[in-house]
Amino acid sequence: MEEFITCFTEVSDPRQENVRHNLYEVLIIALCTLLCGGEDCSDMEVFGRAKRPFLRQFLRLKHGIPSHDTFSRVFRQLDPEPFQKCFIRFMERFAQGLDGVIAVDGKTLRGSFDRASGQSPLHMVHAWAVDQRLLLGQIATDAKSNEITAVPKLLAMLSLKGCIVTADAMSCQRTICAQIVEQGGDYVIALKGNQGTLHDDVRLFLEDPDRLGEATHTTVDADHGRIETRTGMVSTDIGWAQDPHAWPGLAAIGKMVRTRETQGKTTTDTSYYLLSTPLSPARFTEVARAQWSIENGLHWVLDVTMNEDRKRNWKDHGPENIGLLRRLALNLAKLEGSKGSMKGKLKRAGWNDEFLSRLIAQFAKGHMR
Repeated sequence: MEEFITCFTEVSDPRQENVRHNLYEVLIIALCTLLCGGEDCSDMEVFGRAKRPFLRQFLRLKHGIPSHDTFSRVFRQLDPEPFQKCFIRFMERFAQGLDGVIAVDGKTLRGSFDRASGQSPLHMVHAWAVDQRLLLGQIATDAKSNEITAVPKLLAMLSLKGCIVTADAMSCQRTICAQIVEQGGDYVIALKGNQGTLHDDVRLFLEDPDRLGEATHTTVDADHGRIETRTGMVSTDIGWAQDPHAWPGLAAIGKMVRTRETQGKTTTDTSYYLLSTPLSPARFTEVARAQWSIENGLHWVLDVTMNEDRKRNWKDHGPENIGLLRRLALNLAKLEGSKGSMKGKLKRAGWNDEFLSRLIAQFAKGHMR
């Protein structure tokens, strides 16, 4: 509990004086609930009452278990900015010396909309460590279109030295690419029509039949009745692009051709990329594919295993704060080293107090790093 408070010491209690329930006890009960497969504030009260003997091992619970209204009120009023900073600071302990690929992508919390007030659903932008399968940070926007302004703020929170940042075409902006390089990282960014002239020039250059062929790398995957073939190619011949475009840090351009065969139907699409480091075709193919890791390793788990899209937490700061705590629970379960699916770990935590203790002990381990 002391290590938990150390992590979240900057989070201020938004309630009035003479509150009955300690803020940190409210947060730890909520976190334990999510670690055990609970989903909302009602579950937090039910979990607390069912697990009172376990919780009393490290909580005072002077006034018993908070009601679901108390949990709801706390998360609705809690300032998400310092809460977010505490999450980042906790993950920094595990991200020190991190290398590999960081995938940046957004996810909309579909249950956070409110038709009555005209409130659009909350959109979260995530930074995902592909090799470690950990969420390094997130930032909220009120619309998907605002990813362009959110991504620089998110990247500024992270250490990018030695990492390759990959993102979809929405993040293909000069300022974003320049920031990645300034922070000591590299980028592999999808290039589409939002950079119209550059996109057309890269496409024409790489598709020119009179050019000598570059080295390529091909992979083939077959799963669930679908065969997907990917062929990646990288060119460092970019002198022609320097004067007209002067793209920050540009060192190479790439092309990825994907062919999908399913039920007798074949489709092919071609994507183009900007690179700040001259990767081999094989490595470029790995990095370009890594962008999808955030969909399978984070977004799918949040939606299917933790039912995030079905949660109707839409008032005030509730969606963002509970969403952050849900992601913290996901990271704690991933940091625990035993084998097993995320669904299995959450069930195990609910059934086995010793295993639940092991998950929340990650706070102490992180402090020791």
